[in-house]
Amino acid sequence: MQALLKFSKAIDWLNTQVGKYVIWLIFIATAVSAINAIVRKVFDTSSNAYLEAQWYLFAWSFLAAAGYTLLRREHVRIDVLNSRLPKRVQVWIDIIGFSLFLTPLCLVILYYSTPLAIQMYQTGEMSGNSGGLIRWPVWAALPVGFTLLLLQGWSELIKRIAFLRGEGPDPMGRVADKSAEEELAEALRAQAAAEPLNDSPATGAVSPAK
Repeated sequence: MQALLKFSKAIDWLNTQVGKYVIWLIFIATAVSAINAIVRKVFDTSSNAYLEAQWYLFAWSFLAAAGYTLLRREHVRIDVLNSRLPKRVQVWIDIIGFSLFLTPLCLVILYYSTPLAIQMYQTGEMSGNSGGLIRWPVWAALPVGFTLLLLQGWSELIKRIAFLRGEGPDPMGRVADKSAEEELAEALRAQAAAEPLNDSPATGAVSPAK
């Protein structure tokens, strides 16, 4: 089991590194969008390459970060019933989900998308749009993204089995202490609490002479 836990930690480290750097793809996509808008307004010209570059970058950012999002437990979850169940039952539900749903889904997508990505690379197929980009880079995002997601699913599966065996910590807790939304909410509450103190009249003020 210890060897599997080391394997799980290696996967967690890999997806953490991917998550740290994939945010730059969003930044680049935003920069490309701004440049495209400026060129279109100033020079009255544009190209489909700018638009497709944005699509490619967004596709890579979301697919490559899928495993990192699973690691941080930030995927959309419906916990209305699940959260009311005992912890071990919640763990078993996750084990079933990772084993019978996530793993087969990723394997099927990899089975069909990997040959297509290789074929796109070998043929050098271009976009059907005028001035568009070559297609294989965006198709490559599918096997890469779902491989990272599959590996992270196995990592989560290992951690839950270790927990049931008493050989690992609780895997159901949040990885991040506070989300960005929680930090913003706390900052707003602190600001709201400080405003009455700032607006209160100063004590000991001298009353105006009559």
